[in-house]
Amino acid sequence: MLTLLILLVIVAAVAFWGVGIYNGLVTARNAYRNAFAQIDVQLQRRFDLIPNLVEVAKKYMAHERETLEAVVAARSAAQSGLSAAKANPGDPDAMAQLAAAQGQLNAGLGRLLAVAEAYPDLKANQNMLQLTEELTSTENKVAFARQAFNDSVMGYNNRREAFPGNLFAGMFGFAAATLLEIPVDKRDQAREAPKVSF
Repeated sequence: MLTLLILLVIVAAVAFWGVGIYNGLVTARNAYRNAFAQIDVQLQRRFDLIPNLVEVAKKYMAHERETLEAVVAARSAAQSGLSAAKANPGDPDAMAQLAAAQGQLNAGLGRLLAVAEAYPDLKANQNMLQLTEELTSTENKVAFARQAFNDSVMGYNNRREAFPGNLFAGMFGFAAATLLEIPVDKRDQAREAPKVSF
C-alpha cells in the first residue's frame, strides 16, 4: 500500500512538472505574440502618417510624382506584409515578407525625405515639420517594439529548445519562432530611422 502511495505521488509530481513545462511554453508563445501586437500598433500608426506626409509633399513636389508613387506603393506592400505577419507572428516566411516590405518602405521614405530637402518651402512647412517629427517618434517606437518582440521570441525559442522543454515542444507542436530583422540596405541604412531634419 505504501509503495502504491509513493508511486502515485511520483506520478502526480511528474504530471505537475510536465504541466508546468507545457504552460511555460504556452506563456512564452503568448508573450511573443503580444509583443508582435505592439509592433502592429506602431506600424499602423506609421502607415497612417505616410498618406499625410505624401499629401503635404505633393503640393510642393508636383514633378516628383515617381518618388511619391513609390512611397505609396511601398506603404501598400508593407501593409500586406504586416497582415501576413499578424496572421502568424514568428513564422519565418511571414517575418521575411514583413522585413522585406519594411525595408522597401524605409528606402522609399528615405528617398522622399532626401528629395524634400531640395524644396525650401516644403522644409519650412509646419505640417511637414510636424509629420516628420511624428514619423521619427514612431520609427523609434517601432524599433523599441521590434526589440521587445525579438527578446520575447528569443525567450520562447530558448524555452522550447532547452531540455526538457524540447521534448514537450516536439510532442505538442511548438514550432520555432523567427526574429523580425529589417534588412540593411547599404544605400539607405534601413536599420536607422529616416533622418527628417528640415
